[in-house]
Amino acid sequence: MCEDDHSGDHSGDHRGDRSGDHGIGRRALFVTGAAAALTLGSVSFPSEAADAADASETRTVRGTLPTGSPDFVYLPVEVPDGVREIKVAYTYEKPPVPAGTAGNALDIGIFDQRGTELGGKGFRGWSGGARTEFFIRADDATPGYIPGPVKEGTWHIALGPYTVAPQGLPYEVTITLTYGEPGAVVKPVYPPSRAKGRGRAWYRGDCHLHSWYSDGRRTPAEIAALARAAGLDFINSSEHNTHSAHAHWASEAGDDLLIMLGEEVTTRNGHVVALGTDPGTFVDWRYRARDNRFGKYARRIREAGGLVVPAHPHATCVGCNWKFGFGEADAVEVWNGPFGPDDEVSLADWDSMLVASVREGRGDGGGGRGWIPAMGNSDAHRDPDPVGTPQTVVLADDLTREAIQEGIRAGRSYVAESKKVSLSFSVSGPKGEHAGIGGRLKVDRDDPVTVTLEASGVPRCTVRFVTDQGVLFTSAVLPVSGGGVVEWRTTAQYAAYVRAEVRHEAAVGPLPGALAAFTNPIFLGRV
Repeated sequence: MCEDDHSGDHSGDHRGDRSGDHGIGRRALFVTGAAAALTLGSVSFPSEAADAADASETRTVRGTLPTGSPDFVYLPVEVPDGVREIKVAYTYEKPPVPAGTAGNALDIGIFDQRGTELGGKGFRGWSGGARTEFFIRADDATPGYIPGPVKEGTWHIALGPYTVAPQGLPYEVTITLTYGEPGAVVKPVYPPSRAKGRGRAWYRGDCHLHSWYSDGRRTPAEIAALARAAGLDFINSSEHNTHSAHAHWASEAGDDLLIMLGEEVTTRNGHVVALGTDPGTFVDWRYRARDNRFGKYARRIREAGGLVVPAHPHATCVGCNWKFGFGEADAVEVWNGPFGPDDEVSLADWDSMLVASVREGRGDGGGGRGWIPAMGNSDAHRDPDPVGTPQTVVLADDLTREAIQEGIRAGRSYVAESKKVSLSFSVSGPKGEHAGIGGRLKVDRDDPVTVTLEASGVPRCTVRFVTDQGVLFTSAVLPVSGGGVVEWRTTAQYAAYVRAEVRHEAAVGPLPGALAAFTNPIFLGRV
């Protein structure tokens, strides 16, 4: 197992704001486990304060993290018995930096008395850099955090120095404990795993969305309303590094909208959507590609009934570019939000993976480990981010979690920029053989094959048929009515697979226009 190697002078200056004779304990720094984590000196509170109902005690810790700091810095807090609520607030300095140099960005979360072990049960919430304070008590918690009793023991505030300026990262953390009888623990209620549906049909979904339970600004109710307006049949809750939203979606589900639960596992080496996991599933994110731990947590996603979907693999934001490889992927998010240059790179990279699967004899058209299907999602966070742009349209046996996942895993899907766009894509052989998206047309290598795409809602777009040999056909511009049928004839010898792209008119030169829609492939020939 390869560990991160971080070096530097971790010289935290930890001074407690004292109340009476109560200090914060001795000053200490030591590394725990992998070198990617650092533990500071503990903060202590007087146990006798628990005798005064609704009394509160506050401690403040200050320090500076240098460049080269580990990914996670843990601040232990000794929580005595009788605490009703823990509240944490933090600030940090953001000094000016030269152009092209990363400034300070500090994330925050918390683990309870059960510890900080990877994948352990101690996780109680994460807000990244979206909030400056949070609270936890038995009956309620700040969005992003898990309500429940504040039990006696050593809790750990998790600081994540995402980027550190050359001047260092001065921070201040204030912890307030309030004593008294805890409120009643609220039993979580989750959305059902099925909606009414239409039997075997094409269903539209957006599986990458953020609410105020991570760094989004919309409530679940607002997202559900926007999903319905976008013509969606299903969505997936995918907050950054927390499952806290799971218990807040039940009231938004209905016969017309299936709400699946998951997480966007946001590591320092890329993001992955856990799509449709069991309610209450937490997937850890505290590792890098060099740690060789991703396989374990990909299995955790699948064991919890979810799909592993690397998100925006070629995004340019810090830590967003996918570094873990695609050996564990059930699908890959090729199109993320409004189509842009990084999506174009992701599409080309995915097509290269299709070519490799054919070359290595893995293009079996069955999803699984043969080839990796593609999907698209909005990654909407706040206004004016549109929900359902793009959306993945899945052929599923019913509107249930399992049926939708099975359709995505098998590649029986296409991606459209909105509900206005509809596609029908198929291939047929000389004896009436027929195959649809994600399938295989079993014909001999020299048999004539007819490829047919019927489209609507795509005015003045062009259709491109892409194969393992590249783009082999481009249609004339479709009429302003937005509909049309395009046919092309080929053989399995000429094209081992064929997929369709529908593109807007190019703004300049020979470059292809932005995508309006694209399909997963249909494979040609006999296995």
